[in-house]
Amino acid sequence: MATISSTVAAQFTPTDTGDSITQQGFRITTRKLPILKAGPIEEMTSKLGITPPEMIFGDNAMSIEHKESGWRITFNAFDALDRVDKTGESMLKVSYSKEWQKNREKVHEGIKEVVKPFDWSYSTDHKGTISSNKHTLEPTTRVIPLELLRRPDPILFFDEVMLYEDELADNGIAMLSCKIRVMPARLLLLCRFFMRLDDVVFRIRDTRVFVEFATGEVIREYVAKEEEFETVRKVGALMYHRDAIEGSAIDELVADSVIETGDHERGYSSLNAGSKPDIRDSPDS
Repeated sequence: MATISSTVAAQFTPTDTGDSITQQGFRITTRKLPILKAGPIEEMTSKLGITPPEMIFGDNAMSIEHKESGWRITFNAFDALDRVDKTGESMLKVSYSKEWQKNREKVHEGIKEVVKPFDWSYSTDHKGTISSNKHTLEPTTRVIPLELLRRPDPILFFDEVMLYEDELADNGIAMLSCKIRVMPARLLLLCRFFMRLDDVVFRIRDTRVFVEFATGEVIREYVAKEEEFETVRKVGALMYHRDAIEGSAIDELVADSVIETGDHERGYSSLNAGSKPDIRDSPDS
């Protein structure tokens, strides 16, 4: 069996071990395997050029494939980590900590700066890896139709896949995970990078993929958000608990509280030849 730790996403196919469902020509596949062992981690480190996070699920993946056209989008840890800044230009300033001072910091006018040749928060703008000979996602003003997703349609398939997690030397948490729900007429996938650096900052980078089965329409939306730790803490003061901040309720609180950084893009494609688009453009775009 091909593994994501030793190959690129394009080699993850629906025949790999995992759960799957096919709906109106689209095959959705998820794979959840144990955390990588030492050998594959060394291999991944060599290929990436950076040390992977503490918990790396390198064989996990989530994909959507349109069987007729051959179009496929895949989310996996390797491709996500390959998008992490490897220059060190995105280093985050952190508040005073003896542990960080001893092991990872240099002092500059009372502010500690982490010394690593890459973004040690593992922040990624991974939007999924697309495999296709004919179809690309073109820039668009179309928006994901939330009114359709709010309908009480039955959920035919749901899954959540963890790709990686790191506790940032006990100073917070960084994680990348994907979840997907498939209804009779459409699906929605969310890949979320969530980072909390205690007393410093929250960061969220969301990629959503919407598919309307009947028309073959695909909309991918990416948005990056960031806010100071104290600002978010005040918003959720009544329900805030540091050890539970990555929980689903707090996760949504943070997602609603943080401010967009300006990184916001949408892509669109129609995979069914001759289909008539029925997703409207954004009225405010």
